[in-house]
Amino acid sequence: MLCRFTLIPDNTVLIYRGGPDDTYEAALLSFGINPDTTLIFYQKKSLPQDKKIEEEEVSIFLTASRG
Repeated sequence: MLCRFTLIPDNTVLIYRGGPDDTYEAALLSFGINPDTTLIFYQKKSLPQDKKIEEEEVSIFLTASRG
């Protein structure tokens, strides 16, 4: 699966190449990004971190830790 991640607010683009059952959580961790500090959006809809990657492009909003 190929997916383009655009990090907000700086518009950095990351390309993820993974397996057919990979989740957004696994993809974020592979980039060294803590999934607990992100919000994932596809066409203005929020996606859960444990969702299997099926979209070709998503926006990743970086947030502060809730700890």
